[in-house]
Amino acid sequence: MGQDHVQSASWRNKKSLATVFGITSFYLIVEVIGGFWTGSLALLADAGHMLTDVAGVGLALLAIWFAERPASETRTYGYYRVEILAALTNAVVLILISLYILYEAYQRFKNPPEVQSSGMLAVASIGLVVNIVGIYLLRAGSKESLNMKGAYFEVLSDMLTSIGVIIAGVIMLTTGWYYADPIISAGIGLFILPRTWALLKDAVGVLIEGTPADVDIAALRESLTQIEGVAGIHDLHVWSLTSGVNAMSVHAVLAEKSEHDEVLARVHERCTKEFRISHVTVQTERGDFATHETHL
Repeated sequence: MGQDHVQSASWRNKKSLATVFGITSFYLIVEVIGGFWTGSLALLADAGHMLTDVAGVGLALLAIWFAERPASETRTYGYYRVEILAALTNAVVLILISLYILYEAYQRFKNPPEVQSSGMLAVASIGLVVNIVGIYLLRAGSKESLNMKGAYFEVLSDMLTSIGVIIAGVIMLTTGWYYADPIISAGIGLFILPRTWALLKDAVGVLIEGTPADVDIAALRESLTQIEGVAGIHDLHVWSLTSGVNAMSVHAVLAEKSEHDEVLARVHERCTKEFRISHVTVQTERGDFATHETHL
């Protein structure tokens, strides 16, 4: 279309995401081989958990690749929203996992099984190191991108599980108190659930084109009405295509003797520089033209 492609917040962190994907994938392969080689059910079980990490991070990485594709005649905004769909998917998966952990913890609390504590400690300790590296690489990006936050929560969930397993393993190994396993597991589920619910709400908010959290629309409206040459505004809409890529449309009523091009330039500069809106669409009009329009 002959226009620059705006880079999303996820794009700026794709190298970190790719590194985490490589590390977790390698560890997953090692665990599967080790599980079959040693006959360790604990290794195979943890490999299943690690598989959700690899899938979640891989999905986030795939979404970035899709989002980089240029706009077309049938996708005029491009594929930015794929990143939000990836975040939504990761949120739903994590909520289901958290609910399953709570259910399994309840079942084990009623009848706590004997657990191989030493095997748990070895597996969880190695997994913890891998997850700490992943958390370190993804943390910064998770603050500015829902897609990155979804991947971050996947790794965070696994890291907390590893920490919980280590604590429970030590307690069971030293005291034989097997209630530690379901109690700590329930704590992890309760910690992750509200955070992934918030991620889900944020992703849905973008998909239904709610006002971005980083845009104060009241301040924006006030600022626009104070621009020289603007008599008033209406039909102000602000939404996100993906994290870090906000768009806006507004109708600006021109004051008498004001120049269209000058007002247009002032509005565009105010929105892009002060409110960091990437794509600004302004319709200028005079008089009572607004009475003939359909307002959304």
